[in-house]
Amino acid sequence: MTVRIDGALKVSGSAKYTSDYNFPGMLYAVPVCASITHGVIKSLDTREAQTMPGVKAIYHRENIGKLFRATSGGMLFNIHDEHRPLFEDDIISYYGQYVAAAVALTYEQAMAAAAAVKVSYEIYEHNVSSNLSSNEITAQPVIDIEQGDAEAAYAQALIKIDESYYTPVETHNPIELHASVATFDGQNFTLYETTQGVVNHRDVLAQMLGVLPENIRIISRFLGSGFGGKLWPWMHSLIAASAARNLGCPVKLVVSRPMMFQNVGHRPRILQRIRLGAMPDGKLVALMQESLNHTSMLDDYFENCSEATGYTYSAPNIRATSAIIRRHVGPPTSMRGPGAVPGIYALESAIDELALKLAIDPLELRLINEAQKDVGLNLPFSSRHLIECYKIGAKKFGWERRNPKIASMRQENLILGWGMAGASWLAERLPAEVTFDLRDDGSVRIATAVQDIGGGTYTVLAQIVSEKLGIPYSRIEVVLGDTILAAGPVSGGSWTTASIIPAALKAIDNALKNLFTTANKLIAGQKLENFSFAHGCLHLQDGSLGAGLKFEEVLKQSNIRLMLGKATSKGTFGGPKKDFSTHSFGAHFVEVSWQPEIARLRVSRVVSVMDAGKIINPLPARNQIEGAIVMGIGMALLEETMYDPAVGNPLNNNLADYMVMTNADSPKIDVTFIEYPDLVLNELGARGLGELGMAGVAPAITAAVYHATGVRVRNLPIRIEDLLMSQVAY
Repeated sequence: MTVRIDGALKVSGSAKYTSDYNFPGMLYAVPVCASITHGVIKSLDTREAQTMPGVKAIYHRENIGKLFRATSGGMLFNIHDEHRPLFEDDIISYYGQYVAAAVALTYEQAMAAAAAVKVSYEIYEHNVSSNLSSNEITAQPVIDIEQGDAEAAYAQALIKIDESYYTPVETHNPIELHASVATFDGQNFTLYETTQGVVNHRDVLAQMLGVLPENIRIISRFLGSGFGGKLWPWMHSLIAASAARNLGCPVKLVVSRPMMFQNVGHRPRILQRIRLGAMPDGKLVALMQESLNHTSMLDDYFENCSEATGYTYSAPNIRATSAIIRRHVGPPTSMRGPGAVPGIYALESAIDELALKLAIDPLELRLINEAQKDVGLNLPFSSRHLIECYKIGAKKFGWERRNPKIASMRQENLILGWGMAGASWLAERLPAEVTFDLRDDGSVRIATAVQDIGGGTYTVLAQIVSEKLGIPYSRIEVVLGDTILAAGPVSGGSWTTASIIPAALKAIDNALKNLFTTANKLIAGQKLENFSFAHGCLHLQDGSLGAGLKFEEVLKQSNIRLMLGKATSKGTFGGPKKDFSTHSFGAHFVEVSWQPEIARLRVSRVVSVMDAGKIINPLPARNQIEGAIVMGIGMALLEETMYDPAVGNPLNNNLADYMVMTNADSPKIDVTFIEYPDLVLNELGARGLGELGMAGVAPAITAAVYHATGVRVRNLPIRIEDLLMSQVAY
């Protein structure tokens, strides 16, 4: 087990995050946000603000400079979720939309100036309702999966479930706020950004600023988490960059916590109707899923809730559709486990209800309907060991002791509820490019323009180098998060490690080939294939080099400072038709405790078993799963962004009123990995973890809550008002 190589930097405060960057002459920008939800700007008065102390500029549509729309390259290239450029027109489509920005010598002066900008509006009617209805759909639903005749099979099924499930608007809320620090030298921009994708960020901003990508450098050395909210660029980056270009000074912009709820994305409100048809023996004959999520007035965001539907269960007839309806809210965006997490919540909840109707144990029903192939893609699985996850998890949890009767399990003054659910997440790769250097001082350097968002990418790359070459970590330099480096993928989808492994290994091999070629000139009479490398030294098959020749000696004798290896690897996501369906799988078993006399519900323990291929580093891998489980508990019990129907603003736009999990809320968590390397995906067989651990947690909790209280909650988060309907008494 390898300790994180960046750990000391973080705990000592030496790691530099975006808002830590300061430059001589730096100015501060603060956006002016719309105080209405729908309407048109009638006038914008900046006269008072412009005369305030320290104010350098008040920017708005008339003076910010020309900004452009960016086109999407598709397949995670040039991606952005808010397509309307900053200040493009006077139309207000959501509360908090940026209408101007104040730039001043200090943050306090910029705040005061922003507050002094007077904006008048013509106000129109708005709609931020959380009530979603298929009657509001204006475009034909998209068919995500269609196999067989699901409607006919459902009509003929002897046992049926037809229920609807809601998940709320959730806000990402990493501790690190979104920020941008921009500099401009007259030709080139350098932006220090809170981004999960430096290369994508550069390419989108280049289009919006109207410059070439080579004129923009994006840096993100460390990220205080993102949960998907920092995957794509947001408009505050354009404010900072434009102000830096206009004023010729560095500009820092850090969004406020309320802006985190308005301007930088959220998981949308989602309604899913699930219909299951089964025979009395539990075998599914039909599975139908209709997903509906809200989106903004100007952008089309589909949550893709059917991501896991086509490969979770073996049903001969499946139909899944998606549709959107518009609300006056900021653009939704990806949030940890987009699509699959809410989709699995609805599907697994319906499976639990079907098990109750069939009087079959929920675990047994899942085993009966275990998928043999990916129906949605009509492909075999590259590696799937979900049944083993179920069986190991059940044994560790003690599932065989479960009494299915509601409120039948007691522990002192507590009523216990047990629930379980499956988990899955797609495993893919994105294109990646890596460089690797051997140096004449005995050190090595591996570099790529990928970001470490907290998942341990610095350590994983160092570990790959150390294990392949036998070089100690103290001599390995890992450089990330800068677009001057070889192009790396976005850090999203739990795909980072799987994406960079092939390119990293090839880059190391290419550097070694160059080293062997150079050594062959020093050691006459040898063929290249006779050389090998281990423990930081070159070796020959005949043993003539004894303990080996240090690579730095080869470089010194050849008067070479650096021996470079470079490599690229292709992605699998969105590429040509694949031979296998590649996913990670898992199972969650949850215990809740219920005190009816005080209406107190707690998640007391979670047992999770994960099938995620080769685990490169167990410590951060376990951290990823534990963090995802905690976030899944928050999804089930706490998190919800609520909009004021009268004004349209997010009501609980702070960390006091928007509830998230704390250490005090967290249960005992037991995580087990079953390691089956998935060599279809990459040479080490590693798959992603970050999203997998969150999938399936919420439905396991709602199943446990029903077992304890007799209350079936289909509208998250679970509320005290829901539980007060329980007829259970101690």
